[in-house]
Amino acid sequence: MTILVGYSPSPEGRAAVDFGIEQAKAFDDNLIVLNAGIGETPDERGVATNKDMDELTQTLRSSEVSHEILQFLRGNDPVEELLALAEATAETRMIVIGSRRRSPVGKLIMGSTAQRIILEAEVPVVSVKATKK
Repeated sequence: MTILVGYSPSPEGRAAVDFGIEQAKAFDDNLIVLNAGIGETPDERGVATNKDMDELTQTLRSSEVSHEILQFLRGNDPVEELLALAEATAETRMIVIGSRRRSPVGKLIMGSTAQRIILEAEVPVVSVKATKK
């Protein structure tokens, strides 16, 4: 089976990757890590830089889990990219996403990516928080 992680270069994104690695080891599953964005500007929030992707690659290689890293910057909504990949990937066990605390007003104004994924996904979704320092 496959565990799909929605990754952004943030403490929450890193927490999602770490949890995904733990689950992939526990279930002997394949891990797919997806970073997606609209791709209209190189500094778009949530889009991983080459340095971020290199660090992610090192983390996954050292974990010794079977993995694949994807980055989609093709003008589509990141939520739709993640959900489409989950649907297209045979035997997706779960989607793992990082989440951060937002006020109700912040959710109303900005929308909630995590909420959309949780409500629209056909497979279980696990939302993890970054550890407090």
